[in-house]
Amino acid sequence: MKLDILAFAAHPDDVELAASGTVIKHIQKGKKVGVVDLTKGELGSRGNAETRSIEAQNSAQIMGLSIRENLDLGDGFFEENEGSLLKVITMIRKYQPDVILCNSVTDRHPDHARAGNLVSRACFLSGLLKVETKIDGAHQMPFRPKSIYRYIQDRWIEPDVIVDISEQFELKMKSILAFETQFYNPDKNIDGPETPISSKDFIDFLKGRAIQFGRLINTQYGEGFNVERPIGVDDLTDLL
Repeated sequence: MKLDILAFAAHPDDVELAASGTVIKHIQKGKKVGVVDLTKGELGSRGNAETRSIEAQNSAQIMGLSIRENLDLGDGFFEENEGSLLKVITMIRKYQPDVILCNSVTDRHPDHARAGNLVSRACFLSGLLKVETKIDGAHQMPFRPKSIYRYIQDRWIEPDVIVDISEQFELKMKSILAFETQFYNPDKNIDGPETPISSKDFIDFLKGRAIQFGRLINTQYGEGFNVERPIGVDDLTDLL
């Protein structure tokens, strides 16, 4: 299956928090979008690998994803090494996306920048003929995506591009709250310690951040991204 957009995430829920409005918007436009989580998020203080896997699939249904896979590279301990790179390259060649979304260039959680760097490097290597990968015993052909966009997460980074998600914001929040063990929900009694993301304040922060991005482009809500090369356009009047 060829995808238009493939989003990578260090942990299940990274895409939901930072880029699900963009994902949903493009799916609503008829694009095929998938998510590959690099780890199971097994080191999280609340929930476990099994509950987060269920939550990730529930969220995938809410967003309307074409596929969602997990590479199980090891939460907190995965590295930018040959083994991890080849697993990411295999996914890129399998789905041949035009656009890659991946983790922030820097963030509070050290897994985030490391994951983004891993995926960015894999995108380049994926286009090299002499980098060999197989899937189901068959050799894969080289493939390199056209564009890489790194979504902005917990820490503020000045965005290079902002996507208007005003019409998708409510569905974005539903996809986030599908992770019932992780985020604030007054109707659920979830065991586990208080964390920086489990309070109502964090939900308010997410809305505020979306409003902040939206304000910069004169819309209600937005999601911000950083680019690795200049963006080309055919028509300046297409830009907000």
